[in-house]
Amino acid sequence: MLIDFHSHKQVRTVLLATALSITSWLLPAVFSVAEAQAQTRTLPDFTDLVEEVGPSVVNIRTIDKAAPASAAQPADPQDEEMQELFRRFFGMPPPGAPRQQRPNRPQQQPDEQPRGVGSGFILTADGFIMTNAHVVDGAEQVIVTLTDKREFVARIVGADRRTDVAVVKIEASGLPPVKLGNPNRLKVGEWVMAIGSPFGLENTVTAGIVSAKGRDTGDYLPFIQTDVAINPGNSGGPLINMRGEVVGINSQIYSRSGGFMGISFAIPIDEAANVSNQLRASGRVQRGRLGVGIGEVTKEVAESLGMAKPQGAFVSSVEAGSPAEKAGIEAGDIILKFDGKTIEKSSDLPRTVGGTKPGTHSTLSLLRRGVTKDIAITVGEFEADKPTAKAAATPEKKPETNAAVQLLGLTVSDLSEAQKKELKMRGGVRVDAVAEPALRAGIREGDVITQIANNEVTDSKSFAQIVGKLEKSKAVSVLLRRGDWSQYTVIRPR
Repeated sequence: MLIDFHSHKQVRTVLLATALSITSWLLPAVFSVAEAQAQTRTLPDFTDLVEEVGPSVVNIRTIDKAAPASAAQPADPQDEEMQELFRRFFGMPPPGAPRQQRPNRPQQQPDEQPRGVGSGFILTADGFIMTNAHVVDGAEQVIVTLTDKREFVARIVGADRRTDVAVVKIEASGLPPVKLGNPNRLKVGEWVMAIGSPFGLENTVTAGIVSAKGRDTGDYLPFIQTDVAINPGNSGGPLINMRGEVVGINSQIYSRSGGFMGISFAIPIDEAANVSNQLRASGRVQRGRLGVGIGEVTKEVAESLGMAKPQGAFVSSVEAGSPAEKAGIEAGDIILKFDGKTIEKSSDLPRTVGGTKPGTHSTLSLLRRGVTKDIAITVGEFEADKPTAKAAATPEKKPETNAAVQLLGLTVSDLSEAQKKELKMRGGVRVDAVAEPALRAGIREGDVITQIANNEVTDSKSFAQIVGKLEKSKAVSVLLRRGDWSQYTVIRPR
């Protein structure tokens, strides 16, 4: 094709077409580079963190004394297959299998057997190490392996099962301690990293994000939830933020298979550090207690009691001789505040009280039969709960309670003096028969009713009087005792 370049119009046309062609070829490449650079900026690089924190993470092995065997046990074919699978794919025996002796490793005696593998991290340069209590619980010997392959027999300084925190000590110096961070600064969606020994594979690094904070999986700790891959052997290892600070101890996983399923939990390091400080100082943890059994306040119960929202800790039982009993706390009370701190949910109470020094004079704000009142209490020291007696089954008499039968579906009788003494109760009525709607509310024969509609029930006569004044179409709250525990339920009349 011949072009007359003396024609300005044709020249402009050719140049424009050429420019568009070059642009259409270059733009995808330019944008792909820009997108790649943007992704590189947003995805974290953990290499520096691993180099910084890795030397502070240790492997922990525990050893038990083997029970003497009277005869050699036959080998399990499934165990042999599992061992062969691990050897082929990992080049190592599975957890719990006998290990080959390594240089400089403390000699394992013939009457000892491996018990488990976990992780830990160095707190101080002179050899204090933090881990989980369940990692070292019951172990005859604890062996700590550093990243430079040095091994030490560790001494258990102390362990607290309720928070699952333990401290062990090795005789060494010049160790690299971790930096402790502030878990309260963590944000959901923030990147975090874990280093540990999953399935005995030492110095394994995994990463993910913070999935949630303040998860209630235990009485004394609000856990950090992450999607970091945590497996058996990771227990006791550190959860690390992008500043290289330890913000938690990897402690639990949610799993139906025994392996990682995308949900793991870490103990906040501020809570763990408080426990470790007490363990290092005295070998044990002092924890305040009230001596009450507690439960949640449901939305339905809150509405029936006239509360603006579900809040507080419902007292289901009071231990005999406890600080709570001495202060006059009763089953059915709802504790709203402790020393001015609002109790939003029941798990807040043991955490708040547990962090209070035993012997402290404190004040409780509670709701009792629709009335808010303050009670002075002296916090006790945590000890094992004492069992309480159960209700006897034989009623003393069955007075006529037609209104209760027709409106609530309940037939009740008085408690004998012996039953009151055994249950440590001043009054109440025993449920002898249940029909709708009480049956639908979950009430059973043998339950002891102590309150109806925020009114105390002392005997069958007072029970009948209270029921006679109820509005027939209005739901009514019932506080009942079942065995050792008290609980609220709501009956919706026929």
